[in-house]
Amino acid sequence: MHDLTRREVLPLLLAAPVAAHSLGKESGERLSLFDGKSIAGWKLVGPASAFKVTGGQIEAQGGPASIFYTGSRHDADFKNFEFTADVMLRAGAKSAICFHTAPQSAGGPSQGFQVLLADDYRGPNGFVQRSKTGSLCGVRNVYKQLMHDNDWFSLNILVRQKQVQIRLNNMLVVDYIEPDDAFSANPDFLCRIRHGTFALQTLGPEAATAFRNLRVRALPDSISQVSDEKPQVDEVYREIIRLGAENYPVVDYHAHLKGGLTVEQALANSRRVGIGYGIAINCGLSFPVYDDSSVRDYLKSMRGQPCYVAMQGEGREWPTLVSSESVTKFDYVFTDAMTFRDDTGKRMRIWIPEEIGVIRDKQAFMEMYVKRIEGVMREPIDIYANATYLPDQIAAEYDALWTPERMQRVIDAALRSEVAIEINNRRRIPSPAFIKRAKAAGCKFSFGTNNAEAELGRLEYPIQMVRQCGLAWQDIFVPRPDGQKPIQVRT
Repeated sequence: MHDLTRREVLPLLLAAPVAAHSLGKESGERLSLFDGKSIAGWKLVGPASAFKVTGGQIEAQGGPASIFYTGSRHDADFKNFEFTADVMLRAGAKSAICFHTAPQSAGGPSQGFQVLLADDYRGPNGFVQRSKTGSLCGVRNVYKQLMHDNDWFSLNILVRQKQVQIRLNNMLVVDYIEPDDAFSANPDFLCRIRHGTFALQTLGPEAATAFRNLRVRALPDSISQVSDEKPQVDEVYREIIRLGAENYPVVDYHAHLKGGLTVEQALANSRRVGIGYGIAINCGLSFPVYDDSSVRDYLKSMRGQPCYVAMQGEGREWPTLVSSESVTKFDYVFTDAMTFRDDTGKRMRIWIPEEIGVIRDKQAFMEMYVKRIEGVMREPIDIYANATYLPDQIAAEYDALWTPERMQRVIDAALRSEVAIEINNRRRIPSPAFIKRAKAAGCKFSFGTNNAEAELGRLEYPIQMVRQCGLAWQDIFVPRPDGQKPIQVRT
């Protein structure tokens, strides 16, 4: 049998089903860590007012402050376990549940892991929290808000040897396997899977987090991991973690279910590499989504999935095919200028050489193309994808044809319509010169793959451009809330 290539192995890994969330007979008794009346058995570090017990629940607000479990259950020391709690966040809250940690005499936990509880937290100096509830701080982030403020939800943390799984309302959002050469971005917090106790933290002074039904089930030392995969740590792996810790939303906003890729496989890949995904459906003539009914069917099929759900507008007809109400149901919308009609009215797709034909006057083609891009920017979109793409016939002359004046016209059009510019991993565009010019002008950027097959990559080119072009976390696109989407605010 021949050795499998990476391309052959990846679909096999992605197709492997996530093991059922069942602990069977080897699990121990479910133990309560909270008596519903007081924080007896917990050590408080910080202001006494930060934690209070009312109505059978712990309310955490103020601080920063922590309470460490020091009670008699399992001698307050857990290695393999299943932890469950009911949690409710008030708007603007920021808190965390820690495990494999140890009580401190002052300050917060300095070892173990933090599971973030925050969805719309805003800190001082314009800070806006990009990672969301369910993130395993320091190694894996959740970027889409999946829970609602003021609603109770269940949080489940399952640790089996070197594997940590986090579920929100039984939805698997983190599946982290610690590699042999483990890496985390916070030198002041030792993120290592070992053993220890639990802690509750309050990190945002303005809004409260409530906890109830804190329970843990100890699992035997002999229990096996759900997966025996051994992650390989390289510089891209480390950069994904670093960027997440630096508040960048590391999200591939341009992923398609192509080449046999399923939603389940895409989500498994997301959890494996630490990149969030926006799964996009194509909307246009002769595409999977072409009217309001097909939009409803697609959105129903994606309901409850822990990823962004996006629409890619195809051709210039797409806004006439679906209603504004249908468009607003997507997390965001993007398009490109790779399909248009030329000055003679001929409809062409510029990635198909036969439809372009011979480009006899390259300068005239570029002038026409830039005008079409300026028109595309006026469509009700969030992201302009495949930015600065050129047909194969002239792609080798990219630097000469994308003059500073043409780049600036595209940038100005994006700014006028508040459209983010995609940094495309598959085609490695736009150029650094374009990105630096767009950043200086105040543009936002998104990361995208635009995959043609099942393999999605790891955003290598966008990550390189972040560092090379000096992009800050504030420069990176995040989807707008309902009421602020382009289709709703643009005249």
